[in-house]
Amino acid sequence: MTATQIAATTAAPVQHVLDAAVTGHGFPGMVAEVRRDGRSWFGAAGTAEYGTGRERLAEEQIRVGSITKTFTSTVILQLAAEYVLGLDDTVETWLPGLIRGNGHDGDKITIRHLLSHRSGLFAYVLDADMLRRYSGPELLAHRFDRWTPQELVKISLSHPAEFEPGTDFSYSNTNFVLAGLIIEKATGMSYSDALDLRILRPLRLESTYPADKDTEFRGPHAHSYSKLTLPEADAPTHDVTELDATYGFATGELISTTGDLSTFLGALLGGRLLPPAQLEEMLTMTRVPDGKWLDGHSYGLGLSSVELTNGTRVYGHGGMITGNWSYLYGTRDGRQTAAMHVNGDWGCPPVDLFIETLNAAIEPHA
Repeated sequence: MTATQIAATTAAPVQHVLDAAVTGHGFPGMVAEVRRDGRSWFGAAGTAEYGTGRERLAEEQIRVGSITKTFTSTVILQLAAEYVLGLDDTVETWLPGLIRGNGHDGDKITIRHLLSHRSGLFAYVLDADMLRRYSGPELLAHRFDRWTPQELVKISLSHPAEFEPGTDFSYSNTNFVLAGLIIEKATGMSYSDALDLRILRPLRLESTYPADKDTEFRGPHAHSYSKLTLPEADAPTHDVTELDATYGFATGELISTTGDLSTFLGALLGGRLLPPAQLEEMLTMTRVPDGKWLDGHSYGLGLSSVELTNGTRVYGHGGMITGNWSYLYGTRDGRQTAAMHVNGDWGCPPVDLFIETLNAAIEPHA
């Protein structure tokens, strides 16, 4: 992919942001893939691996964190379109007896509540023990811990509900762990197989796969780095490329490339994965209350939106998992997309960099 395929007025400002991510913000490397009406451009800065000088490349596989949620939601909405399930089905209908105790009631939480983060279920990643394991110096001793989805749900249920289902917004990975379990129950196959059958194979996303129990990558990849949330600017950097992502499951375990992500989002927004009614459900946005997640963003069903400085509204999702930050957004018609990734997890989160990239990459008239 060459810069001549996308106007220099786009390529140069995007490249400026990538360079600044490395020289100004201290990330190991940053990449972005911009697509517009069949044309594409890939830009990179920094390194894929400290100590080698290896450049970041378009074919690198990356951990994309919560961008996984958009894939999960797409499968749920496909099942809704096929009348296998309904968005207003309760969790109790599909996972009987799972959401019980400590004031929780699976009869009151619907699939729609899960996909819109309006269930009131506590985010298991914010549990004190999980924070100790994954958000501090103890990460190095725990990054290969293995979890079942049911264990993650049990952690959530050890905390009282944050609010009555449907009355407020609270971003919670627990919601999409449950969505993944519902996919397995409704399809009779594993979450990985359902994703492969319904999205990955039809779109030929050959470098995209749920990590499942694999701790290593299946192809060329960027290394991931962490400072273990230590605040000091000179805190040591640790290579955390290999890890067990079962603590992410259907909420954050996906591995992909910027190219595959761009193909997926273009197909989704372009109407190739969902019928119009289900795509409209996904894209029906409610503004996120300030301080609840990302200020200025709105959320639909496994998809969010934000308005750029040029007035263009873009749709997609961001993602974080140990050692990685990602951001994937595009225009409503899918004609323009931008996929971005940094292979370090400090600067918590680097959303301003991603928004700056979108402002440079997305034309206002689309």
